[in-house]
Amino acid sequence: MRTFSLLLVLCACSRASPFVPVIPPADPPVIDAGVDAGVIGVDGGVVDATPPSLAGCPMFPADNPWNTDISAEPVDPHSADYLAFMGGASLFLQPGFGGPYGQPFMVVAPNQARVPMSFLYASQSEPGPYPFPGDVPIQQEVDHHVTVLAQGECKLYETYNTVRDGFGFHADSGAVFDLISGAPRPDGWTSATAAGLPILPGMARYDEVVDHGEIRHALAFTAGGTAHAYVSPATHSSGSTSAPFAPPMGLRVRLRADFDLSRFHGASLVVLRALQKYGMFVTDTGGGQFWAVAGSLDARWPVQDLDQLKTVPASAFEVVKLGPVHTGQ
Repeated sequence: MRTFSLLLVLCACSRASPFVPVIPPADPPVIDAGVDAGVIGVDGGVVDATPPSLAGCPMFPADNPWNTDISAEPVDPHSADYLAFMGGASLFLQPGFGGPYGQPFMVVAPNQARVPMSFLYASQSEPGPYPFPGDVPIQQEVDHHVTVLAQGECKLYETYNTVRDGFGFHADSGAVFDLISGAPRPDGWTSATAAGLPILPGMARYDEVVDHGEIRHALAFTAGGTAHAYVSPATHSSGSTSAPFAPPMGLRVRLRADFDLSRFHGASLVVLRALQKYGMFVTDTGGGQFWAVAGSLDARWPVQDLDQLKTVPASAFEVVKLGPVHTGQ
């Protein structure tokens, strides 16, 4: 169901301006994080009291799996087997953002007009209308994702393989995530990603990395072949292989604590620190073997800085212990 262009991660040249319009924040909603700093989260990790946020909206509750510190969580007993399948002996980390690459997103005002939507996989998609402006940015790589944060209601609207269709849009699939409740999709349901997971909460964003110098959530990455299986928080798989130790959707890796960060600086150091503390989830399947980390489309990214990430071997990661594995699509 998913494809991925290898060119995305092999080239980083600054030739395109981003189209990431953001509406100035309105008064943020009152949000109770529901936990105190240091409390154990739903996946066993330590949570901060305040979740990451954007435009007055939380990027899920503080105790959501995306936002928990898993740096001390046990390693999966088959970590080495999963890494071997994923090319751990020969591959390196790749930034899937910088220059003309990355995922555009848009923040829209609460009164944004809603437009009709149609879906190929309608039974696993929330029906329209969606708050998509006519000029909403559509990812120009093969997946044609759209991601829109509706300010005020704090809901995230995301689609896969999106095209304009009359006064609205058509997409293969569409998903609406409530960022305040953090409710997952039903088991077996896809989203704009093959894993049934959102896009925006798993991206490295320029405002976090460069402006604030800290990412306080897990990231997403695209692996090569994946299993016909998923683990929470994923809810879906479009697996490409039945090979033993192919990673299920939702598999989480983290950068080992003993990996030396002293030679890194700037944006790359911020990303690597987050990968040690929060790790990254497999959310999509690629057309080959690579480790492509998700990030926003923004022409301000320091591309030469991000190139440092390409020196980090996949062997520097470990697989966090998996929960129950669900088989099937």
